[in-house]
Amino acid sequence: MSNERITEDFFRDNVKKDELYKKGRIILEEQASKNIKIDKLLKYASKNGSGCGRPEFIIQYKENSDLIIIVECKPGIPFHISKEGNKYKAYAVDGVLLYSSFLSKEYDVLSIAISGEDKNNLRISHYLQLKGTKESYKIFEEDKLLSLNEYLNGYKTNESKFNQDYQELLKYSKVLNDILHSIKIPESQRSLLISGVLIALTDKAFCSAYKLQKPKDLSENLINTIKNKLTDVQNEHISEIITTYSFIKTHTIISKEENKLRDIITEIDEKINNFLKTYKYYDILGQFYIEFLRYANNDKGLGIVLTPPHITELFSDIANVNRGSVVLDNCTGTGGFLISAMRKMIKDAKGDSKKEKQIKDKQLIGIEFQHEIFALICSNMYIHGDGRSNLLKGSCFDDNVINQVKRFKPNVGFLNPPYKATKTDPEELEFVLNNLSMLQKGSFCVAIVPMSCALSQSGIGLTLKEKLLREHTLEAVFSMPTELFHNSDVGVNTCVMVFKAKEKHSNNYKTYFGYWKDDGFIKRKSGRDDYKNKWNEIKKYWLENYKNKEEVEGFSVKKYVTATDEWCVEAYMETDYSKLNQKDFENTLKEYVVFEVLNND
Repeated sequence: MSNERITEDFFRDNVKKDELYKKGRIILEEQASKNIKIDKLLKYASKNGSGCGRPEFIIQYKENSDLIIIVECKPGIPFHISKEGNKYKAYAVDGVLLYSSFLSKEYDVLSIAISGEDKNNLRISHYLQLKGTKESYKIFEEDKLLSLNEYLNGYKTNESKFNQDYQELLKYSKVLNDILHSIKIPESQRSLLISGVLIALTDKAFCSAYKLQKPKDLSENLINTIKNKLTDVQNEHISEIITTYSFIKTHTIISKEENKLRDIITEIDEKINNFLKTYKYYDILGQFYIEFLRYANNDKGLGIVLTPPHITELFSDIANVNRGSVVLDNCTGTGGFLISAMRKMIKDAKGDSKKEKQIKDKQLIGIEFQHEIFALICSNMYIHGDGRSNLLKGSCFDDNVINQVKRFKPNVGFLNPPYKATKTDPEELEFVLNNLSMLQKGSFCVAIVPMSCALSQSGIGLTLKEKLLREHTLEAVFSMPTELFHNSDVGVNTCVMVFKAKEKHSNNYKTYFGYWKDDGFIKRKSGRDDYKNKWNEIKKYWLENYKNKEEVEGFSVKKYVTATDEWCVEAYMETDYSKLNQKDFENTLKEYVVFEVLNND
């Protein structure tokens, strides 16, 4: 005779052997919960539609109150999941997902369904439903129980959870911008203030003292802590960087008004610092910088366009970044490319602390011209655990800077150059040539540039394309999503170009062209985001198609090209006019007008 208690024993024994349980870091409850909120949510969650629902087990993490685990057990494997979806409730999966639908109103819910009475022949399914959502989806391996720490880490690193948390963070960037605006902190100093606070929050003494200090003492403590932390950074411009933060001590409101600075620090700790602790190696400061720049009239003409995080990660995949890579970004900005590359390199180091140190000391090289952005990138890299990056302040066209970079022998180049806003500004392809000139022969350079660079067939644009092909190989060009930089004041359609450094483009070589226009991101009020969790699958398809150099109708082609040709897939694909709409027509006209204005007298 089937006995559900046997199935329950398997899970209970697994939990009680777990280190987190032994250390008292979780709360294990059976059938009911003493947590008033959980009990209330389950009040009408019974399988028959009336009365209180009672999962076999409920687990709460003491140090992560957002997540709960619920477990439903069945003795017979045939009762693991119904064939009719949620129609029948007397199944392990259907029952646990019913409970999850109620609990997810207030919690992120990891649901575990277990069926069977033979420990070596169990059916086990895991589902995650995030707070405020209506859908559960599978997570983790089938038919295997994991440790409580593995469940927690899997939840923290889950892509959907990241997307949700990231969108919440971007929403907070707008709130924080309004707060800083209300206390009259200039747009150009807002990201610096955040970075300074994040640096100070790495100091235990500061964390213990800041809530108890008066405004003047707190502002001085913040400055001194930043100074003490950054003094260890090996960079010749560090004293200038520290001076950049001096406004904190002299600002009328934050240095004098009670609780203003204290409350800002507390919020940054709760909203931003906690995010960074969970999700390492993301250029969060860059995203806040984008939000603040939208209100900064003095920066609108600088052509500043910061690359979205999923694209900086894509670059590392395109270039096959690994633990041996030496990465150069000659237009560093806030450091998005370097941070994404660091993330992938350290992951490939597989816990080798000596190699991780070498990566941070010698394998990340950045060049930035603007003083305040340079201070921001130095702080940004420090926050991400890297106090010794080889960050150079100056023009990437300066011979002294070029010679310094070459000593590191970079073998991967990334860049998103300043986009040309006036006729006197340098051309975007000049920055590409500059990056390539500093790379080792055979290295890959990946650049995101305006589509006008690919379309140039006369003037300086053609001259630069000719020079690129004389000295380097055009491996690939990908047409990117139209609204990729929708948050920027520089409205521009872009493409990604991939070059192999210092190997002349052969007339017998076919360049790959990809139509990478749909990344799955949806434009909403909070910004573009991977709302339907499509990005990972789309990225996988893009990369496989590129690396195999496959030709797929309507998506990718390979062509022999010269400098006089258009370097974009649209020039070689057969157009399906039935799919064109008014917006496509308007975007094409805008691109043409911008191209004509910038390239004709």
